[in-house]
Amino acid sequence: MRLILISGLSGSGKSVALNMLEDSGYYCVDNLPAPLLPQLVGQLQAEDYTRVAVAMDMRGGRSIAALPKQLRDLEAMGGVEVRLVFLDARDDVLIQRFSETRRTHPLAQGDMTLAEAIAREREALETVSILGHRLDTSQLRPNALRQFIKDLADLDAGSGLTLLFASFGFKHGLPLDADLVFDVRCLPNPHYDPRLRPLTGRDAAVIGFLEAQPEVGRMAEDIRRFVADWLPAYVRDNRAYLTVAIGCTGGQHRSVYFADWLAARFRDQARVLVRHRTLAG
Repeated sequence: MRLILISGLSGSGKSVALNMLEDSGYYCVDNLPAPLLPQLVGQLQAEDYTRVAVAMDMRGGRSIAALPKQLRDLEAMGGVEVRLVFLDARDDVLIQRFSETRRTHPLAQGDMTLAEAIAREREALETVSILGHRLDTSQLRPNALRQFIKDLADLDAGSGLTLLFASFGFKHGLPLDADLVFDVRCLPNPHYDPRLRPLTGRDAAVIGFLEAQPEVGRMAEDIRRFVADWLPAYVRDNRAYLTVAIGCTGGQHRSVYFADWLAARFRDQARVLVRHRTLAG
């Protein structure tokens, strides 16, 4: 059985992710209390379900704190490949989303403000956020989030680390899910060439411009060597995912080129995903 667990902060996109998995043929359960997870999995295994997705969060109350133990119990059961995706977003984005939908935060009560409810939820879920792949949805539209979840779900089964290269723009803020961050803003910027400004780091003209700059090649090789040297250490640390974020000013040219360049060079060493946050925005 492949079991995908979706958790995260309220307003971060869990419903979008679960609906996409349901459309992809997963048997989906929403708002399951953590103590019931082994029982559910055992029942669905007996009924020969092979693809299951479960959303678990603070709507189930404080029982979410039991999730780490339940995951250990599932591992002991055998026959289940578990992937946990934790969706996150910046506080200002979450506040805006609640304002737009006019929904009430599940932890809001009495005189508690929305910001206070978000802070309390973030603190309560801290032990869960480190269990799997943490995904910052602050800049992701629903279609981009659906594609991201689909890519994660479609990865081949088996052990090993998934290496994610993500481009981003510093002017939009640091991504919350980055494990390693590299800053390429010191390199020549195609933005200042009127011909290149509307293009992206995936266009041949921008690629040609960047590859003509000797310092671009040197920095790319330095980052590649750093990641390659330390990747075995992250594997030994039993990491399931490692997110390497490359940032430039706007997230359109230099960082996009670097993320694609690095992804191409690591595909024979790990399971690789690449995401361009500003382009997907």
